[in-house]
Amino acid sequence: MTHLGQLTLLAAGVLCAQAAFAENSADEDDLQLVYGDKSTVSIATGSPQTLRRAPAVATVIKAEDIAAMGATDLDDVLETVPGLHVNRGANGYTPLYVIRGVFSQYNPQVLMLQNGVPITTLFIGNKGNLWGGYPVEHIARIEIIRGPGSALYGADAFSGVINIITKSAVETRGTEIGLRGGSFATRNAWIQHGGKIGSVDVAGYLRIGSSDGYTQTIAADAQTRLDKIFGTHASLAPGPVRTGYDAVDGNLDLGLGKWRAHVGYKFRDNIGLGAGVASALDPLGRERSERITGDVSWSDPQFAKDWGLGLTASYLYYAQILPVPLQLFPPGANLGGGVSPNGFLGAPETWERQFRLSAFATYSGFAEHSLRFGSGHDDLDLYKTAELRNFNYSPAGALVPIPGGGLVDFSNSNPFMFPHRRWIDYVYAQDEWSFAKDWVLTTGVRHDRYSDFGGTTNPRVALVWDASLDITAKLMAGRAFRAPSFNEVYSITNPVALGNPNLLPELVTTVETAFSWQARRDLQLSLSLFRYDMKDTIRLVGGKYFNTGAVYGDGGELEAVWDTSRSMRLTGSYSWQASMDDATHQDAGYAPHHHVSGRADWRFVGNWMLGAKLNWVSDRRRAAGDTRPAIADYTTVDLNVSTSAKRQQWSFALGLRNIFNADVREPSVAPGTAIPNDLPMAPFSAYLQATYRM
Repeated sequence: MTHLGQLTLLAAGVLCAQAAFAENSADEDDLQLVYGDKSTVSIATGSPQTLRRAPAVATVIKAEDIAAMGATDLDDVLETVPGLHVNRGANGYTPLYVIRGVFSQYNPQVLMLQNGVPITTLFIGNKGNLWGGYPVEHIARIEIIRGPGSALYGADAFSGVINIITKSAVETRGTEIGLRGGSFATRNAWIQHGGKIGSVDVAGYLRIGSSDGYTQTIAADAQTRLDKIFGTHASLAPGPVRTGYDAVDGNLDLGLGKWRAHVGYKFRDNIGLGAGVASALDPLGRERSERITGDVSWSDPQFAKDWGLGLTASYLYYAQILPVPLQLFPPGANLGGGVSPNGFLGAPETWERQFRLSAFATYSGFAEHSLRFGSGHDDLDLYKTAELRNFNYSPAGALVPIPGGGLVDFSNSNPFMFPHRRWIDYVYAQDEWSFAKDWVLTTGVRHDRYSDFGGTTNPRVALVWDASLDITAKLMAGRAFRAPSFNEVYSITNPVALGNPNLLPELVTTVETAFSWQARRDLQLSLSLFRYDMKDTIRLVGGKYFNTGAVYGDGGELEAVWDTSRSMRLTGSYSWQASMDDATHQDAGYAPHHHVSGRADWRFVGNWMLGAKLNWVSDRRRAAGDTRPAIADYTTVDLNVSTSAKRQQWSFALGLRNIFNADVREPSVAPGTAIPNDLPMAPFSAYLQATYRM
């Protein structure tokens, strides 16, 4: 064990001894007050509902949970969700939220919402590759559904839905100023305020941050392999990954009666390229993204007798810009079309705007029924593309250097993609039928009509039974779809990844069952089991995208929450899954077959809290054709010591991550031999945080 690990354990022992001595003088509040009420979820049916009876397998994480676990980024929080593992992509080390083993290179199978509005970007179809982290100080709660949600949410609610709900004036009373600094020259400062301006509820948040990022070493990269093929010596490996960034985040929440409005801003600059866009180390390229979101909603649950109504209008602007061109491959590289003395450089950029209108109505005039109807229109416009590069493509797919090696503007002649626009119209209906005492049957169906590939209809059904005061059982089935991204449909120049205008959406059918048992007053257990079948999955075949794949999988998640005393809470989960490629009858690859997450939160000496978190990731296999050994298992342990500011102006937190400096690696897949030793993650790190409330 390292000296640092020994010192950490010694410090934890001292704190434990001190807490044991002072336990009898602890504050009368128990952990329930620390965690607050998280028994409701809204994304399962569109309306608030008890978590136990929601017709879905759902998890709710509140701001109090986030603080107790010492999380500083959304990824830290999501890794604790049963059935969800945060993988990484080589390009920018972008997080991939892998739910129930559904893995892909860009992770478009998970629908991300912010305050109920999709933040999906059009080019890749995910939350945006130039992500650069997501702060947590202004999050009121996170709701996660594991399993299909297309019957209510449409495209991309495939393997799951993640809804980030930001703080309103109710959750942010007064003013808070925070500072945090830590390893890798990471610095963050924020201010948030909640109150009233006249009769308007106002909550605002602003954060400025930066990080140099960790610089773990890549021993060999894609260029290493190309050097062996073409006899060159261009690779920059061994060399460090780049994971730094500069960040600005802002959020404004306004409420007036039945009206609610949100405005969000997310800016990332100097984003490091991770292991490189083409899995070849890039010490030069810089990426930038800017995201502006806004939505206005009105709702009245009692608009008329038995009727409720709601309307939402939203806007999203997203741009990914390259102030310094990407170095796809280094100077001296040869990719079959000749050596490029300056390397292969490119700067593909996109700008998009999205307008969404939706409306819903609820009706409760039929005995034992609660009906919900909705419709909407989405105008999705990738309105501008641009590309500079110093190479061209041969008919065989080789990269051919342009004479002189200078950058040429191909934006109007031969870019990676021209601008495109997509329109979507949809309708849905849902019925919650309490047909007998303690029984509720929820059925729903949604039809989406796309301007570029036609329509898709997706149903779901859920039966919930309160078997006793302590036990609830659920049986659910549904179908979901993932719309082809603009890249998969409209890419025109890259001969190894050409778009296909004839693509259809990916489809998945899922059957699941879940049980919740209040075993004792202080112990709650939950179990969910699932089986899914995916078809028409979109894959590259001969350098072009086609609907050729099929995958099936099954597994389960076991969760426990145990309040062992008035000051101690233990939470944990064990998730398992197996997913198989139907064509090869081999493992679909890269997602963990076993995942354990555990936390212990101990409140002691008044407002002090000590938290410990364990994360075990095991049995990650390779996909068919990837002959490397299985990805190594790993176990990480984090510690967090903090004070609560509920009664004090000042609060402090110390976080220690990966205290035993485990060698954590996530699988490289682009292709599997590009980075043979996988993607190294952060070593031991620490941060110190101070918050002042007035």
